[in-house]
Amino acid sequence: MKAVVCRSPGDLVIEDRATPGMPPPGWARVAVSHVGICGTDYHIFEGKHPFLAYPRVMGHEVSGTIVERGEGIDLSVGEAVIINPYLACGKCIACRHGKPNCCVKIEVLGVHRDGAMCDEILVPAQNLYPANGLSLADAAAVEFLAIGAHAVRRSLGAPGQRTLVIGAGPIGLGTAIFARIAGLDVSLLDMSAERLGFAETELGFASLDGSKASASDLVRQATAGEGFDLVFDATGNTRSVQSAFAHVAHGGTLVLVSVVKDDISFSDPEFHKREMTLVGSRNALRADFDHVAASIRNGAVPLNKLVTHRTTLAGTPRDLARWAHEKSGLIKAVIEVG
Repeated sequence: MKAVVCRSPGDLVIEDRATPGMPPPGWARVAVSHVGICGTDYHIFEGKHPFLAYPRVMGHEVSGTIVERGEGIDLSVGEAVIINPYLACGKCIACRHGKPNCCVKIEVLGVHRDGAMCDEILVPAQNLYPANGLSLADAAAVEFLAIGAHAVRRSLGAPGQRTLVIGAGPIGLGTAIFARIAGLDVSLLDMSAERLGFAETELGFASLDGSKASASDLVRQATAGEGFDLVFDATGNTRSVQSAFAHVAHGGTLVLVSVVKDDISFSDPEFHKREMTLVGSRNALRADFDHVAASIRNGAVPLNKLVTHRTTLAGTPRDLARWAHEKSGLIKAVIEVG
C-alpha cells in the first residue's frame, strides 16, 4: 500500500509499505477514505513536536470503511466508520473513571504510533464509531470538532453566558461553533484580521481584532469592564494563555483547550479574588464524537465553509509542505485517500 511518511523534519515522501495483515481479536482493518490535516501534522513536519520519533506516518482525523474484522467485532465489513484516534489502555486510573481521553498510557494515531495517511490501517473496534449516514468526507471532520465540543462540555457553561474564544484557527472555530450550539453568547479574539473576517462574514461571530488594540482593552470595551463569563484559549501560545486569566469575569471560568510546552504562571490573589475556575480539556470522548456527528447531520455545523483545501494522498508531500507556511485562506485541509 501507499503511505505518506515524514522521515525527518521537512522530509515528507510517499513509500510503499506492506498492507496490514489479519486484524487481531477486537481490532479491524480499515480502508482509509479521508484524513484531515491538523496543526499537529504541520508541527511534526516542521520538527516542532516535542515527543515524536521519526519516521512517522501522520494523520489522526480519519474516516474509512471496514474491510476485515478480527474476532469479537460487531461492526460489519463494508461499514463506514469514524475513527477515534486516542488509543487507551483501559486499565489506568483515568480509564477506570471513564476518561480514556486522558489515559496515562495514551497512544494517538499519527503521533505516538503510525497514523492514517495511508491506504489501510488497523484500529481497535472500541475506537470505531458508525458514521450512521454521514458522508465519509464529513466523517473525517468529526475528530477535530470533537476537541472543541469536549471543551465546551467541560466548561459547564449555561445558555446566554458571555463567552470569549481566543484563537480563530480550526480548533478555536470548532470551539466557537459548539459554544454557540450550547446557547452561549460567543465572541472570537485573534491577531489575524483575515481569520476574524472569515469568522464574521462566513460564520456570523462577533470578533475582537487583537491586531488593532490590546486584548485587555478589547475585552474591557466588549464587556463594560466586567470580563467574560467563559474564556476558552485555543491558541497554543504561552503569552496568550497567561494573559487569558485577566479576561475572565469574577466567578467565571477559563478553559485551556490548547497545550503549551512552557510553565504557566498567574497572579494567585487575582485568581482567588475572582473565585475563578480553571479547566484543562484534553482530546474528546465518545459522547463528544456522537454530539458532533449529530450536529453535522442536523446542519448546525457549516463544514462546507470550514474545509477550504483538498489534496490526494499522492499530492500530500507537496501540498502539506506548502500549506505549512502558506496559511492565507486556509482553515482545514483534507486528504482524499479512498
